[in-house]
Amino acid sequence: MSEVSIIGLGPMGTALAQTFLNNDKRITIWNRTASKAESLVRQGAVLASSAASAINASPITIICVANYGSSASLLDTQEAASALAGRTLIQLSTGTPQEARNSEFWARERGAYYLDGAIQAWPSHIGAPETVILFSGSSTAFQTSEPLLRILAGNSIYLGEPVGSASAQALAVISYLLGTWLGFAHGAHILESEHLPVDSFGSMIAAIAPLLGEEAKHQGKVIQTGKFGNPESSLQTSADSVERLLQQATEAGINSDFPRFALPLFAKAAAAGYGDEEVSAIIKILRGGPAS
Repeated sequence: MSEVSIIGLGPMGTALAQTFLNNDKRITIWNRTASKAESLVRQGAVLASSAASAINASPITIICVANYGSSASLLDTQEAASALAGRTLIQLSTGTPQEARNSEFWARERGAYYLDGAIQAWPSHIGAPETVILFSGSSTAFQTSEPLLRILAGNSIYLGEPVGSASAQALAVISYLLGTWLGFAHGAHILESEHLPVDSFGSMIAAIAPLLGEEAKHQGKVIQTGKFGNPESSLQTSADSVERLLQQATEAGINSDFPRFALPLFAKAAAAGYGDEEVSAIIKILRGGPAS
């Protein structure tokens, strides 16, 4: 018997398998394209003939594919479903809380212990002590799998039985990253318009990263408690900054899509009377407040 089976050998699945091998774990692997397994097999992994055979080979199966739809297409066969009875299934594909709930229901119907996970890292980070993977679902599944999971991520965090918790947290992080990616690209475009180096911009963001982290923690507490008053920097101040971004884009003749997207949200919040509150008061607009 292998200690763990891995279904899916994309960049992340391969990183998971490689990390287990680096830690002398016995693993079975399977992928639709068998050629992706060649390097791992040379290092000692066992290549299964099917997804069902991979599940049969180990008490714990990790599936890591593009999305839950791809996962379902691999697992929802008579052979694979029958093999899951009494075993632990850990889903590390990307999905939504509702998909996690649907997947848990499907797995429980087939007698499996189900754990939903969300990797908060890139493949190169797998195996590092600071890497975070979030888990939710069966406490039994987490307890029995935890020694293996901590090989993959030093910060393997269990969020509890509500199975949608991990994917909800992961999507919240993606939302944050989406804003930073768009903001960084627009900021780089500003510097390009002034013929300034962009690499120094990345270094500057890295230097103030601790301050940005503290700001995120502060705004999280503000939203959780609903105490939006007495800000150090108000929502109106941020709205004024967005207007300056739009002004600069117009003056420099560069793309203005990013500030034009943000400005109406801030304008709605200010019109609703939130201008003197914390910038995170904009969530009242997102919730469907009076100005939305």
